[in-house]
Amino acid sequence: MSKLAVVMTPERAADVCGTDARRLIAEHFDVTWAEGELDGDEVARLAAGSEVLLTSWGTPHLDTSIWAGGGPKVVAHAAGTVKKLIDREVLDQGVTVFSAAGRIAWSVGEYCLAAMLTLARRLPRFDAAVRGGGWKQKDFRGGELAGRSVGIVGASSTARALITLLRPFRCDVVVYDPYLDEAGAVALGVRTATLEETLGCAFVSLHVPDLPATRGMVTRRLIEAMPDGTIVVNSSRGPAVDQAALLDHVQSGRILAALDVYDPEPPSLDESALSCPNLLLTPHIAGDTTQGHLALAGYVLADVVDWLGKGVRGPSLVDPAAWPTAA
Repeated sequence: MSKLAVVMTPERAADVCGTDARRLIAEHFDVTWAEGELDGDEVARLAAGSEVLLTSWGTPHLDTSIWAGGGPKVVAHAAGTVKKLIDREVLDQGVTVFSAAGRIAWSVGEYCLAAMLTLARRLPRFDAAVRGGGWKQKDFRGGELAGRSVGIVGASSTARALITLLRPFRCDVVVYDPYLDEAGAVALGVRTATLEETLGCAFVSLHVPDLPATRGMVTRRLIEAMPDGTIVVNSSRGPAVDQAALLDHVQSGRILAALDVYDPEPPSLDESALSCPNLLLTPHIAGDTTQGHLALAGYVLADVVDWLGKGVRGPSLVDPAAWPTAA
């Protein structure tokens, strides 16, 4: 059996190690669990002699000294991005890294679909009306998602999850991503478009990493050009959007938005934004679900088992070539 160290607190292990993960650990690994809070000494103790490190949120940055003279051959991250966990040079030392970002992507996709449907049907406004003692509102009704145009900015794993969920709705899905070629678009069942065309759809969902090239990419000019009634969902990164401009147009009633990310976080919004019926606000929880979290360790460990036993590259393997554009 390979030696595996669970480099996370017991509380985090309970959060991300569900039944599948614990079965895989019992069947395939000689395991050492962290005994409490993690510091440099505890991480070093766990890493010593281990072949696989299972990490998650709260795991300290893994210093390159862990690999001095050898070290673990695999890092399985039961969370999203690994950029704050390890340095890029670790991958060049022959260490194979896995990330559960693909599993989190499904939770994010569900959030985006839920937000689109919630705002399309104007549920927050109807909810407020009933709570205020009102009932149906004359000359006001919600709309549908089915058959409408959906613009997706960034062809990331979260975008791909949303595209899958949109299929029963028969939407015209267009994607802006300079790294998505025509063959890739055909495989996804979408078409490529310019950023301007993508932002001109009835629904717009953002799925970009926080990179210099994406910060401020949705400018005030582009927001002003959006059609009246556009529904915008941002579950990716707050700095991708001119937040002040977006809120101006939401509060004017011209467009609607669901925001799960902000710039900065947590946000400091004025009362006019907080009371705006066109604005759905959530605290960066798009990828945070009970079932999703419990599946994270099992998601990466299944690929680790296949990698160690068969040399198979599963979906959670981190491709070193994609590091510069990864979230």
